[in-house]
This record gives sequence, C-alpha cells and structure tokens, in this order.
Amino acid sequence: MSAERQNTPSQDRISRLKERKHSGAPKTPRGNEGPSEPESVEGTFKDPGYASRKAATDLIGKVLSKRMPLDGELDLNNGHPGYKRLEPKDRALVRAIVGTALRRRGQIQDVIDHFLDRPIPEKTGRVLDILHVAMAQLFFMSVPDHAAVSLAVTLAGRDARARPYKNLVNAVLRRATREGAAIIAEQDTAKLNAPDWMFARWCEVYGEATARAMSTAHTQEPYLDLSVPVDRDEWAKNLGGEVQLGYSVRVQPDGPVEKLEGFEDGKWWVQDAAAAVPARLLGDLQGKMVADLCAAPGGKTMQLAAAGADVTAVDISARRLQRLTQNLKRVGLEAETEVSDLREFVPVGLFDAILLDAPCSATGTIRRHPDVAWLKREDDVLKLADLQYELLEKALGWLKPGGILVYCTCSLEQEEGELQVQRLLLEHPEVQRVPVTAGELGGIAEAINSQGDFRAMPAQNPSSGKTSGGLDGFFAARLRIS
Repeated sequence: MSAERQNTPSQDRISRLKERKHSGAPKTPRGNEGPSEPESVEGTFKDPGYASRKAATDLIGKVLSKRMPLDGELDLNNGHPGYKRLEPKDRALVRAIVGTALRRRGQIQDVIDHFLDRPIPEKTGRVLDILHVAMAQLFFMSVPDHAAVSLAVTLAGRDARARPYKNLVNAVLRRATREGAAIIAEQDTAKLNAPDWMFARWCEVYGEATARAMSTAHTQEPYLDLSVPVDRDEWAKNLGGEVQLGYSVRVQPDGPVEKLEGFEDGKWWVQDAAAAVPARLLGDLQGKMVADLCAAPGGKTMQLAAAGADVTAVDISARRLQRLTQNLKRVGLEAETEVSDLREFVPVGLFDAILLDAPCSATGTIRRHPDVAWLKREDDVLKLADLQYELLEKALGWLKPGGILVYCTCSLEQEEGELQVQRLLLEHPEVQRVPVTAGELGGIAEAINSQGDFRAMPAQNPSSGKTSGGLDGFFAARLRIS
C-alpha cells in the first residue's frame, strides 16, 4: 500500500462531506434491534457458573438488541443488576466472555449458520445470544466443552423466550464441539469480524492489506497504557512495562488496576498511548490559558494540568465531569470545569491553546471497546462529522491570535479526521497546519501521515518489545490561527 493511498483523502470524499446536509442524512436500518430479553421465570439459581453466563447473555442482548454501550452496563453504580451482584472474579469472567463474543462475533455467527437449516425465527433474540456466549467459550477461551454446553442448555430451558429452542441449542452446540474447530480453521477471520460497511470503508481508504491488519488487531485484547508525567523510565521498570511513543508506559497487569503500585498515590493514570499524544502537541503550556473541550473522563485534562496550564475543562455531561474531578483529585491536579454543550458555550476570555477531542464514531477504540463495531452505523459517521465541523469552527473563535488548536478524534474514518482538516484549511485561510514531528512521538515516524498529522492505527506497534501490541486508532491535527 502506498503512502499516498493511506494518507491522502480523495477529493470526492471531501466534497461529499462538505455538501452533506443535516436534513438529508440517509437513515440506516438499526439491524440488531429486537425485543428485550425477559427475566428468567425461575428467579435466582445456584448452579456453579450459571449466574455468570446469564449475566453475559443479558449483556450481549443489551448491546446487540438495544444498542446499549457496554461500559454503561458494566458500571457498578448504574449498570446491569445481575452483573453488579456477582463476585469480583465472576465479574471478570463475564467481561472476558462478553469481550470475546463481541470480538469474534462474525466468526461465531458463521459457525452457527453452518449448523442451521433455516434461520431461527427470533433472528436477533435470546437464542442467538445464548449460542454466542457458549461458542465464545468453546472456541476462544479455556472453558471445558461440557461446562459451556451444559450451562447454555440450562439457560435456554429457564428462559421463557428461549425455552422452545432448548433442544436446538443443545444440538447446535454438540455439533459445534465436533465440527466447529474445522470450520474456524477455514474462515476469513479479518473480514468476518468487522461489519461489512466498516471493512469496505477501510479497504477503500487504506487498502485491503491494512484493513485486514486492523480487523485482526481488534480481535486481540490490548495491553494497559498509563500516562506517567514524571519518572516514566523508573515507573516502567517498577511495573515491568515499556515506554511507548515517548510518554506512556505500557504494562500487562496481573489483577485490578487499583492494586498497581502508584495508583493510590496518583503517580499515573490510565490512558491509551495514542490518546496521550494530542495534548502533547500543544507544546509548552506553563502558565497558559488552555481549554480542554469534550474533556471527560479527564486523561487529557490531567496531562494539560500536569504541564502547568491553567485549564478549563468543558463537557456536556455533568456525571462525566464529576468523574473527571475525582480523577484530578486522585492525582493532585486542578482544573476549572464547566458543564456545557459546546454549541452554546461562551468562554469568559480567549485561550492561548485549545484541545478539541471531538465527539466521533470511536471506531479507533474497537480494541478496547469491541461493542463499538456492532453499535455504530455508517450514517453515525456522517452525522458526527457534521457536528465536528461545527465545533471546529466555533473553537477557532475562542483562540487568541497565534493560538494553537489541536483537533483530534478516536476514529479511523477520514470524515472524522483528514477530511475535516482539508475542508477547514480550504474555507479558513487564516488557519495553518503545524506538522507533527517524529521527535514528538518518540521517533515513531510511521504514525505521521503525508499531510503531517498524527494518524495512529490499531496494527501499528510503537515498539518491538514484549508489550508492542498496537495502538488505538487516533487522529490529531495541530492548527495555528493567524
């Protein structure tokens, strides 16, 4: 794949983005929606492992039928009741099952299709959720076949909606234990595990080889990245990790993050290595007035405050800003916070620098949030691109002359990155791009596109060490206003 193909947005794509109107946006069928799952008719059961599998099945249904973000369902304050009641080790098992089932969804559905003479009438319902949870364990986890099959059949038998298909569930899973591995060995894994529209877009923009590499990277659970403002080499040594992109420390934790050395003392915070780049592109911030727009949950706010900036953190969600404030307190940093829709925000004065982490489709975070692949639709990308450009233009008006704005998104889609910047530069001659340098990325020049913007890709390895493991998909452009 040539650098030109990877990095240069086509003129027809930027024209389509520019000409698109809010009122004319096409409506895409939601696809995975269906009736909500009923509660079990027999209440709480004491079978070993049953509650975990039921919670996993419920969560898969929430994501795929109701399009509920998985993070919200896993929240111990406001999330799924069955998940919250579990012991910590059982919650960890549920997260592993659900994550695996979503990462491998295309492969699992392909196996199921091999064993069905006709579609299950309830195509998006409880039966498929049960089968996906069971097959995630059968093929991609170290769970004994008999346990995965037995618990799935029990779950089908105890669920009012799935009970008529109990024998079907048993037959499909028994056959899968005998024949499933051979089917999986012949699968086109990369293509199956990405939605068709998404894979087609990646092929168009990046070429098929890169699209396949990205999709494959999404099947692997990522390492844990930490932003460490000082003594990062020492912390990398203490935690058995490696420095990534010149700033972050990548580790492979054994147990809860909260138990790692340095967490309670606020020496670091969790933040993907790629997500930690945009704040650093603002340069020397000591004593400067800086706005962090769409700031929650606060990783970038903490970076800016640690760099000595006087930070105003703005977000539309009061609940998420409260979490940001708690994070700031843990690490001993301060920032002003304001709850506001950026379309209505009126700053008190102009800023020296602005970081706009714009709302986006988040397709670059599928490694960490595998539900994103199945929650998002192509039209979401276009709708969010409209919003991003509106926010970009507003943010420009809040900068002092000569001020720097870094626009970033955790998206792999050019409408939410390269195309936005091309359009902005065409329509605003007072704005100039300030190219990113390899030195700002720990020497990783391949994370810079041909226009000089930061473009991280899931299959990129910022080091060759034991925790190389890829990056979140991320885009950032540095812009100066004259």
